[in-house]
Amino acid sequence: MERSIVTGKRIADCRSRNGDSRTSPKQPSASSNQQSKGFTLLELMIVITIVIILAAIALPQYQKTVLHARETVLRDDLFKMRSLIDQFAADKGKLPQSLDELVSAGYLREIPVDPFTDNKDWTVTTGDDPNSTSGEQGVTDVHSAAPEVGSDGKPYTEW
Repeated sequence: MERSIVTGKRIADCRSRNGDSRTSPKQPSASSNQQSKGFTLLELMIVITIVIILAAIALPQYQKTVLHARETVLRDDLFKMRSLIDQFAADKGKLPQSLDELVSAGYLREIPVDPFTDNKDWTVTTGDDPNSTSGEQGVTDVHSAAPEVGSDGKPYTEW
């Protein structure tokens, strides 16, 4: 039996509604109604395959985005802590003895968390205080304690 291109219905069904009584409409059987409902296993497998392919494409990009965000936070934290060390030295006339001294003096609210180690464990470089006449030492630089290598090929401990 032919189907209408426009509606997809059987042509015999359309003729009976329009008053054409040349052919009598057939009633669909109960078994054909049950077969037309739902999705076939093949259709479900195709959809699942497409979803898996899209997830496989999106996952590496998501991981790159997360790594880039962590590296950006690390660069920003290092920049801010280094500039606060310089600001402390300019204001107080001496280098801080630790990062905790920056917090107690009000330069930092709290020591930031390293985005790669998820701890407040920064590697502090100490050196001679150029403003001191008695040869005191203080914090001159700060680095990440993460052992990983960044996307630029340099270890995070050298940033």
